[in-house]
Amino acid sequence: MNPAESATSPLRELLEKMVATRQLSPGDAQALARQAASGGGDAPVRSEEDVLRWLAKEYDLAFTALDDVEPDKEVISLFPARVLLKDELLPLRRVNGAVEVATSKLFAAQGLDTLRAMTGLRLRPVLAPTEAIRREMKKRLGVGADTIDTLEEETPFQVVDEGGEEDTNLDTAAEDASIIKFVNQVLRDAIELRASDIHLEPFEDELRIRYRIDGVLQEIPVPPQIKRFQPAIVSRVKILSHLNIAEKRLPQDGRIKIRIDDGEVDIRVSVIPMLHGEAVVLRLLRQSATLRGMAELGMDTREVKSFRRILGLPHGIVLVTGPTGSGKTSTLYTALNEINDAVRKIITIEDPIEYQLKGVNQIQVSEKAGLTFARGLRSILRHDPDVVLVGEIRDQETAQIAVQASLTGHLVFSTLHTNDAPGALTRLVDMGVEPYLVASSLEAVLAQRLVRVLCERCKEEDHAPATQAFKTQLGWPPEARIFRAVGCRECRQTGYFGRHAVFEWMDATNEIRSMVLKNCSADEIRVAARRAGMKTLAEDGWRLVRLGITTPEEVLRVTKDQSPGGGGEDSVAERLGAGRA
Repeated sequence: MNPAESATSPLRELLEKMVATRQLSPGDAQALARQAASGGGDAPVRSEEDVLRWLAKEYDLAFTALDDVEPDKEVISLFPARVLLKDELLPLRRVNGAVEVATSKLFAAQGLDTLRAMTGLRLRPVLAPTEAIRREMKKRLGVGADTIDTLEEETPFQVVDEGGEEDTNLDTAAEDASIIKFVNQVLRDAIELRASDIHLEPFEDELRIRYRIDGVLQEIPVPPQIKRFQPAIVSRVKILSHLNIAEKRLPQDGRIKIRIDDGEVDIRVSVIPMLHGEAVVLRLLRQSATLRGMAELGMDTREVKSFRRILGLPHGIVLVTGPTGSGKTSTLYTALNEINDAVRKIITIEDPIEYQLKGVNQIQVSEKAGLTFARGLRSILRHDPDVVLVGEIRDQETAQIAVQASLTGHLVFSTLHTNDAPGALTRLVDMGVEPYLVASSLEAVLAQRLVRVLCERCKEEDHAPATQAFKTQLGWPPEARIFRAVGCRECRQTGYFGRHAVFEWMDATNEIRSMVLKNCSADEIRVAARRAGMKTLAEDGWRLVRLGITTPEEVLRVTKDQSPGGGGEDSVAERLGAGRA
């Protein structure tokens, strides 16, 4: 008889799976199934953790969810990482002459037996959930510890000395199965953690790996001996991105396309020689990311109305500005998606193409082949488009062609790197576009930044005196709620999970057009735009703070504007900082 056949379907599947992985004996599975069928027991059994708690009680063992347990580094170092990872065993601490070892597989005794034989230590099993053990092992042992451990034991090779002769074995080492597995693990780990970039940074005595998650770099634990395999790891990345593995003196750029979990990820690779070896940065672009509608962008009512009005115009230029990685392309794609229909011809020229839009003609810039933004834009205009998206205005030639395109009956979208919306007007003039052309063609500028969103699981209301002073400065009522970041397992102890955009929308009013003709400064244009109703990036950020989406510190981190409370941003930062101290 199936040990769990009398239980409900989800529980039956769970028990069968746990018997198969030797977490549970067939007899215990039958007992649990009978208990579930009769409605007995202290609490219903629904998850792996419930079963493990039941087992701990039955066999008089300890149980821990590992949330409040800090494994002892010295105790972990007594055991080979390869065995710990293979059998998912996590040494915790010494207690009364024995070492407590967390496991979720009570009936897979060979792992504990191996450790006993190798170390001669007395071991005591402690039950813990599988995911918790894996999480802690990754944190304590580092990403890819098992593969590096295998390399050390089975496939040693000579690393080239700096300035020495090239070792031909080094190139073949990049194709070693363990190196391949390690690089794959790093890529998968970064994708699972929602990272936008992976940084491999060589230093004198370590190879540091960092992921950019929600716009902030976070160091990832890796085995200390990974430094020995740095050249082979870099060579493996080069092989994947079709770069020259023999060239170690010049910067190189490449790309990798991988398929993972039924989705594609386009990876842009940059390799630059540094003092202690080649540094690598990989930018992850998820091709399967779903586009949101205008309503999901999170704009305030005024900005949404203005944006929709602009999308209905027959011609003109709309610019989105902000630093790299501030979500400009996502906003523009959302706009294109909104107007993508059977009666409009939409053509884009981009570097890289981050999303594939059905019904939109997309062109990839290729500097090597001579297809630049300017050359591609000229060709696009002979293709009878209604709407044109230029990925970025980088030079005078592209700027002038874009302006001319807007004046000849095309709606042109593009991006610029400026600190705020008014700065885009003066930047175009600085690039060599005549002020009268800028004044007559530009319809609107949208500046944006991304702030981190508070983790819903752990955020708490902030009652600090500095927060009360902050509310007074902004003219908010005392009962207005402001939340602070705390940190939990879900958000990797950062207090934040995901990002949200803050916007600064500036319409090109008649007053602003005349100011461009007079070559007024960006500061003067900003004053006029504020009179016309423009909210600064910081003001839009305070809106998100009041909605409980982010924190004042996050808004201050990404904006450089004057706060609306009368004092500067620095005074707000000083108050908050003093209150936190």
